[in-house]
Amino acid sequence: MSCTSTRISFCPNSTHVRFKSLVFPFSASWLRKKTPSSMSYSCNVAAVFSSGDESTEDSVEGILLKEYGIRSLMKMERRSVPDNGRGRWFPYLDLCRAGSILLASREVIEALEPCIMNARKERILRAVENRSYSVSLVVEGLMDFGNVSATFRSADALGIQSVHVISGGNKKRYKENRHVSKGAEKWLDIELWNSSIECFQALRTRGYRIATANLGMDTVSIYDLDWTHPTAIVVGNEHFGISHEALQLSDLNCSIPMKGMVDSFNVSVAAGILMHHAVSDRVSRLGRHGDLTYEERQILLAEFFLRHRECATSVVQEYAKRKLESLA
Repeated sequence: MSCTSTRISFCPNSTHVRFKSLVFPFSASWLRKKTPSSMSYSCNVAAVFSSGDESTEDSVEGILLKEYGIRSLMKMERRSVPDNGRGRWFPYLDLCRAGSILLASREVIEALEPCIMNARKERILRAVENRSYSVSLVVEGLMDFGNVSATFRSADALGIQSVHVISGGNKKRYKENRHVSKGAEKWLDIELWNSSIECFQALRTRGYRIATANLGMDTVSIYDLDWTHPTAIVVGNEHFGISHEALQLSDLNCSIPMKGMVDSFNVSVAAGILMHHAVSDRVSRLGRHGDLTYEERQILLAEFFLRHRECATSVVQEYAKRKLESLA
């Protein structure tokens, strides 16, 4: 008796996906060839991946306002400075630290791919295919974490991978708003900053222009901007808007044309409209929003596999241990 799974691979010069059937790991021939320790590893993999979803004990304090919360979300090794040879920002290295061993994304995928249901793998792959770092969202000083959660959800749905949070100091329990975000924060790259100047300096180093959403005489309509240029969209506090410091430091102010009696949107609605238009403009000009290379998609796929379950890191560490033993 065998258990059939599906192996995913990218076509290097195409947006299409290949699916190859394979037998893993409970065929009779496999059982005859493998040692008891290898069988134990496979059984452990199956056990931990059937143990349910991640804990929902996350809080805004843990996820957004403390360094360990962010580190717990991102798994692959990250670069500290831009790679000038790439021409645009991509944060991950093709390295995953499994204890004292470094694995490539290919090995991470090999370890975790058989443990994920086919439908889930296909959904993850579709998300990776449509991801981009060319548009980034920055939320400055938001006090209502329901709004933060809603912006996260919109970013994930639209394929915007990079989100930056400039601290607002609120420590409300994040799990109270998980019904708003639908767990989108798990799939985003979230970075925390103490000030606008610190955040904007990092973004400029990575090649972004800074566009603040603001009402005023010197604003540019979002419909008049070319969104194929790497852009960080900044939205501000619910009551006071974007800080004076951020406005002074930005490259341009943009606005959403409005035709009614009110002169502003809810901040999460405004963020959603801005991101949706940016993605639509990119699709109109480029033919698609997702713009990662084959190598980058492979690395991000490994990253998403690692985020799929909390136990994924343990599975990869066990894989690395077996690999090391086989080389001894």
